[in-house]
Amino acid sequence: MRVLVISHGHPAFSIGGAEVASHALFRGLGALPGTEAFYLARAATPLRRHADTPMGSFRQGAHETFLHADDYDHWWLSNRALDELNGELADYLRTVRPDVVHFHHVIGLGVEAIAVARRVLPDAAIVLTFHEYLSICAHHGQMVKTQANRLCRRASPAECASCFPDHTPADFFRREQFLKHHFTLVDGFVSPSRFLLDRYVAWGLAAEKFSVIENGLDTSAQVQPRALPKGARRARFGFFGQVTRFKGVHVLLDAVTRIPDADWGEDAQLDIFGGNLESQPPAFQAELGALLEKAGRRARMHGAYGSDELARLMARIDWVVMPSVWWENAPVVIQEAFHHRRPLIASDIGGMAEKVRDGIDGLHFRAGSAQDLADTMVRAMREHGLWQKLAKAAPRPLDIAGAAEAHRALYRQLLASRRASGKRAPARRRALASAA
Repeated sequence: MRVLVISHGHPAFSIGGAEVASHALFRGLGALPGTEAFYLARAATPLRRHADTPMGSFRQGAHETFLHADDYDHWWLSNRALDELNGELADYLRTVRPDVVHFHHVIGLGVEAIAVARRVLPDAAIVLTFHEYLSICAHHGQMVKTQANRLCRRASPAECASCFPDHTPADFFRREQFLKHHFTLVDGFVSPSRFLLDRYVAWGLAAEKFSVIENGLDTSAQVQPRALPKGARRARFGFFGQVTRFKGVHVLLDAVTRIPDADWGEDAQLDIFGGNLESQPPAFQAELGALLEKAGRRARMHGAYGSDELARLMARIDWVVMPSVWWENAPVVIQEAFHHRRPLIASDIGGMAEKVRDGIDGLHFRAGSAQDLADTMVRAMREHGLWQKLAKAAPRPLDIAGAAEAHRALYRQLLASRRASGKRAPARRRALASAA
């Protein structure tokens, strides 16, 4: 079986959960006997493209190729450079001849890439993994209202237009139909969480096309619990991820400032590991700066980190805090925390509430509530035996090999279904044009 994994970025140049997950799947598939894996990643500015072609290698692996795509419409999730999709991308697909094309995102590439794959490879199975709600929600795929960042529980053209007054309900209806039209070309959808699956089914995609498969985690290294002096407590908290408003870092810092001195003591500490603050809106940067100043010695901001550093950083903390104010899906930090036996304190919504079991392997708090988070952190520090109980119950995350096996089983099922039903796309189907 030949499998092509397509991602909106390569983890060597763009560190994000979807990039890491797609590349891990590519490596896992390549290690399976009887499977040949290929990886196509989108490249964009500041990476420079070749003068005569959007294709390139950037000196990654022998089966790793890049498609430079800069002409992208975020509203439609559409690639305006249709000539290059129908030209160079189509030629690449003919050369590789995969049995399966697995998209891990269409950002930058455009949904038209799905149509090109179907036209060029009429017998191949096409798979798409959703990592957030971008197709449903034009607000960065977060399903959070633009007014006061309130959680959004359902999407409709009228409700979406209330978030974006510059667009009419008809605009949103056309966007939805455009995306769903391309998704009819997909044989199977993968969701790492049941919560995200339910959102897409409620939006109108067929439930029978979905499979829940978690992203595979590199489980080669595991750090032991932090050594404690006699009589000491588990009072070191850590945040891992992008420093954005949606990730709730401001809620966490606010919570830290609310904990009484008697409960915080001299041994408690919050370490924030994450980058991207410099690219956030100035108002958010100022807000976070003020909160850091107020927190004083209680909190330390360490900046971005690489995946190879995670185990060393995890060794310094006892609790992983996930204060996101959006639904999330299946954040890799949850798997990483479980792998290293670090209990989580997580918002009680979305994929976080699904993956972290309150009182079993972690603790929930009311999403967006700094006071409830503060109370939960106090409980974590004060309740005798709680850390040990939660750490012991942490589930073993799916490793890269297990994820590859699960995906290959799905690919075989989809290919068999296509053969049995005689499905074959029209030989000369054109790539669908953007409605922008």
